[in-house]
Amino acid sequence: VQLQASGGGLVQAGGSLRLSCVASIRTFSRYDMGWFRQAPGKEREFVSAISWRVDTTNYADSVKGRFTISRDNAKNTVYLQMNSLKPEDTAVYFCAAGYDLKKYEIWGQGTLVTVSS
Repeated sequence: VQLQASGGGLVQAGGSLRLSCVASIRTFSRYDMGWFRQAPGKEREFVSAISWRVDTTNYADSVKGRFTISRDNAKNTVYLQMNSLKPEDTAVYFCAAGYDLKKYEIWGQGTLVTVSS
């Protein structure tokens, strides 16, 4: 397994969760990393991304101001801090790695986030 996501769970609306994605990739620090999500019955959508240089972060409009992406290259880990969660944030969240912020070659298994109203 190259990408292992964790940290999902059940939380009430307004609550917070922190997702982690640990990469077993030798050159992790050279990969751009992204978070995506897929809600039941919907297509997978982009959530956030961070460049390998940590000089660029992108967010979907729906999560701006609530979610924060970060990475610790020494730990081969990327994080997604999710605050002020809403029921519409309910989805399986996936992490991905690539050499381009808009193109990802390596995908991890998902972690389920459920936000109750």
